[in-house]
Amino acid sequence: MLTGVVLGSSLAVAGAGIGAYQMFPNEPEFAEVLAVNAVTERVETPREVCKDVTVTRQKAVKDQHQVVGTAVGAIAGGLLGNALGGGGRNTGLKVAGAVAGGYAGNKAQEHIQRNNTETVVESQCETVVDVTERTIGYDVDYRIGEEPGRVRMDHQPGATIPLRDGQLVLAATPS
Repeated sequence: MLTGVVLGSSLAVAGAGIGAYQMFPNEPEFAEVLAVNAVTERVETPREVCKDVTVTRQKAVKDQHQVVGTAVGAIAGGLLGNALGGGGRNTGLKVAGAVAGGYAGNKAQEHIQRNNTETVVESQCETVVDVTERTIGYDVDYRIGEEPGRVRMDHQPGATIPLRDGQLVLAATPS
């Protein structure tokens, strides 16, 4: 009789367990991943790039009005006019020689100054921007049973996402 009671009790408990198991449907253990799209951001990093360049430029002019050239030309022209004029008798020729020599000296100095250049090497710098893309997360489309959803994750999930109590477990599993 004791065996019958134990056997009967065991069957009753097993039957109740099976019935309770069938009353509550199985909850899924995983969400199916449908699509994964990387979310990126543009990162701009400025930096300075310098290079040495040979530059030719006009030297600074010290005598802007060509006074020295005018004076030297006038003296030379006056002396030439004096020599051509016969010594001291023809003042007009001396004056004309001085004026012509002054003008010629002025223009000669102007030409020399214009062509007086210097070549130097100088460093020229410019700012350039390096552009890179960086992944900041992943938009994941998933399905739990027939119910679709979308979530942003900090890592790629793989083919499934684990569920706990019907909720997604989003933390990355250590490798």
